[in-house]
Amino acid sequence: MQKQVIRTLFLGISILVLQSCARNPVTGKRELNLMSTEQEIAMGQQSHPAIVAQMGLYEDQRLNSFINEKGKAMARISHRPDLPYQFYIVDSPVVNAFAVPGGYVYFTRGILAHFNNEAEFAGVLGHEIGHVTAKHAARQQASQLFGTLAAIGGAIFVPQLGEMAMQGLQLFLLRYSREHESESDELGVEYSSKIGYDAHQMANFFATIKRIQDNAGQAIPTFLSTHPDPGNRYSKVHQMAKEYQAKAPANYQVNRESYLRMIDGIIFGEDPKQGFVENNMFYHPVLRFQFPVPRGWQHQNSPSQFQMGDKDGQKAMILMLAKGSSLDEAAQTMVREFNLRVLENGRTTINGNPALVIISQQQPQQQQGQPQQQQDPRNTVQIGSWLIQYGGNIYALHGLSAAATFNNNFSLFRSVAEDFRAVNDPNILNRKPERVRVQAAPRDGSFREVMSALGMPNNRIEELGVLNSMKADDRVARGTLMKVIGQ
Repeated sequence: MQKQVIRTLFLGISILVLQSCARNPVTGKRELNLMSTEQEIAMGQQSHPAIVAQMGLYEDQRLNSFINEKGKAMARISHRPDLPYQFYIVDSPVVNAFAVPGGYVYFTRGILAHFNNEAEFAGVLGHEIGHVTAKHAARQQASQLFGTLAAIGGAIFVPQLGEMAMQGLQLFLLRYSREHESESDELGVEYSSKIGYDAHQMANFFATIKRIQDNAGQAIPTFLSTHPDPGNRYSKVHQMAKEYQAKAPANYQVNRESYLRMIDGIIFGEDPKQGFVENNMFYHPVLRFQFPVPRGWQHQNSPSQFQMGDKDGQKAMILMLAKGSSLDEAAQTMVREFNLRVLENGRTTINGNPALVIISQQQPQQQQGQPQQQQDPRNTVQIGSWLIQYGGNIYALHGLSAAATFNNNFSLFRSVAEDFRAVNDPNILNRKPERVRVQAAPRDGSFREVMSALGMPNNRIEELGVLNSMKADDRVARGTLMKVIGQ
């Protein structure tokens, strides 16, 4: 019986392979493709609103025109010129760029601030378009299918090997992701070179990425990373650029000054109008409220919500807008959308603002026809929710932990929620963002000396060095355009 099941399984796989194989436009090889072009485009269309809601768009007409002009030019010479490519700048200080299937490509304002010429931008643009043209999302989907089936097969034959097989699958997929990244690096060299840029600059930007990672303490072993180590990529991309330019000699452009002039004034770091943390307090100047952040907690802010939690991941709090025009409507919507089982609820007032307090547990999704699962306090999420009516909005401040430890954490959650209050400090309400300002070096000297002459404090030299892709002792000629940070 078991052998018959396995034969049927692999017969089904064989039929699926025959029906789903297609030629990859980049590699030229026939491979399993479980995602049609129409499905890729639909995925991009469906993902875009969520990305915008989570990160927001950065409004800068000149920069948006630039990335669309270069993006469309690169799309035309790519392996898939017929996709409806779209290019966006998202309002995030994180140094990142990413693409989703169907031709949606995103750059954060953080990465645009850290590029030092057009050629660096073009290399990363080519890398992201490469993910789309090489159908990496579809290929990863196919590899996950086969890996999962192989792990299941191992569990059928030798049950005790199932867990080991899944661990092996995870490492295999990490390696596969690194292969995708390396392939996209090669496409980044090809595509950026074809529209006239020096791909060596793409390699130089990996040195910037490595410094950012090293300074943040984010370096992880290469064999456990989904991205190749940026130090290794620096050498490999330089070699790829050298080989490409030897085969196709041309006057490849860098365009440093034009790029620096274009990003002059871009917001650097957190934008205070979206909220910021200072002295263990989260402030939102536009919405005019504040509440405390527990000491030692990590936090992440976005246009749609503010998240914070302890480093051990045992408890967390999330602030978001609640859906509803009244406290009761907001509570009903929250319980329904999050599939909550209410344990307690009551009305209160928080610093003069009407509020509801709801204690609930998230219920497991029940499969149709299956019996109700028993909840274990160790892995059941229990939530303390404070719905606060303030300033024409209803805010939901949720404290989350395992049900087994919720009572121990509840007093902390309550202290944060009950200190939600109006902010009236003009220094907070009128806080302006820092911006990248481009100025000419007033003298010859080391990078450190030039930054000092431009009024930059010594404790920001490394941060400014990363921003300018320079070291403290690098020599700078008078008149060279440099990035500084100001308001």
